Amino acid sequence: MPIYEDLVRERGDVVAEAQMAAEHTQHQAAELLGRQHADQPPLPAG
Repeated sequence: MPIYEDLVRERGDVVAEAQMAAEHTQHQAAELLGRQHADQPPLPAG
């Protein structure tokens, strides 16, 4: 997809950045919840 590749070059890969931010947020939430509920398994990824 040349148009998408041009946009990524010009503006950065916003989709990948959003995915990384979501994964980071999910990881932080799982850690915080894990501290409060140590007897429960961590949240599933994805």
